[in-house]
Amino acid sequence: MSRELFSIVDTETTGLFPGGNDRIAEIAIVTMNRAGEVVGSWETLVNPQRDLGKQAIHGIQSRDLLDAPTFGQLAEELHWRLSGTVLVGHNLSFDARFLDAEFRKAGAPVPGDFLSQGLCTMRLSHRYLQGAGRSLQDCCDSFGIDLQQAHSAFGDASATAVLLSRYMELDPDEPDWDHRLHAAADNRWFDNVPALRVPAVVRSRSTDKPAVHFLEKLAARLPEFSGTETEENYLAILDLALMDRYLSAHEEAQLLQTASDIGLDKKAALALHEHYFQQLVAAAWADGVLADDEIADLSKVLALLGLPAQKINEAKKAPAVAQYLPKGAAPANRHEVPPGSLVVLTGDMSRARSDIEEQLARAGFTPHRAVTKKVALLVAADPDSLSGKAKKARDYGIPIVGEDYLWNVLL
Repeated sequence: MSRELFSIVDTETTGLFPGGNDRIAEIAIVTMNRAGEVVGSWETLVNPQRDLGKQAIHGIQSRDLLDAPTFGQLAEELHWRLSGTVLVGHNLSFDARFLDAEFRKAGAPVPGDFLSQGLCTMRLSHRYLQGAGRSLQDCCDSFGIDLQQAHSAFGDASATAVLLSRYMELDPDEPDWDHRLHAAADNRWFDNVPALRVPAVVRSRSTDKPAVHFLEKLAARLPEFSGTETEENYLAILDLALMDRYLSAHEEAQLLQTASDIGLDKKAALALHEHYFQQLVAAAWADGVLADDEIADLSKVLALLGLPAQKINEAKKAPAVAQYLPKGAAPANRHEVPPGSLVVLTGDMSRARSDIEEQLARAGFTPHRAVTKKVALLVAADPDSLSGKAKKARDYGIPIVGEDYLWNVLL
């Protein structure tokens, strides 16, 4: 395979904890070069040799696995595809722990530093998407990336690849991109095409979109977390564990074990649970209403997190939130968008986007590709747009204006 490549990986698993009985049930690899061009992709279901766990989340059916290979049968193929590349994932610590456990069970561990030296697009969001939450959907919305087939390995890996390419576009001169690629290529450990290529097996495609749970909707718009990497990784596991509003005894025990493994005592873990619950409450109140079904769901989460039941009474009280400009509102005059301000475009304009960005730059503004809290204005072909960028702008209280405002006021 070509040298100096990123391997963007996503896995779907039977559960959350590779240290126990949970296994990988699907894996996808999207291969991308430094220019952000996808040069290859590969996906397959994996026979986990156990039940599939919470099928409502990943959507894999047992009948899809009848001819799927085991991870052990795929180990050599994966070594060949991953060797010499930079591993990338969204919440990479989750996928890396599963990959490490599976390779070890197969008796074919990868070099020790391969998994630990990868890039996590969730962690990189703190640098490039100030204000974004940790979910893949939230980060994709900031760029207007269409996340298709969420919770499928190929869908999530493909979106993560686009997300990484957008990061590189925002910061093309960051030396770490090339440094990691060079180092990975120099440490390639598997060169030969596997003698036995195991056929990949993909899941059946359904045109029906799975129902989105209340907690998943909230987790997609949780605010940026400013704690440590360890704490954020733990909260990301909570996102997954609570998505179906059910925490099995096995998951509860494994969460406690995970907290212990990463150095969180019971007091610290409960403090994170309190923080997590308050973020969920704030997200639920974002539309100004806390409906009865939301209260019921928050009550379930409260119990699962081991927090006092009376906290639901506090949650019912409307929080003091900033009054954002209404949808489509525009600044009163040009002086409210000072020179140097970040301006983002979305939708099909009457002129090429590159031409508009050039004019904005000449007028003293800074064209930007992602919606972050530092953006002053979103110019939309349709101010009522339902695009990911427009959604993020409304979440942040960023004014959204039409193209007329661009020509009549800004330029």
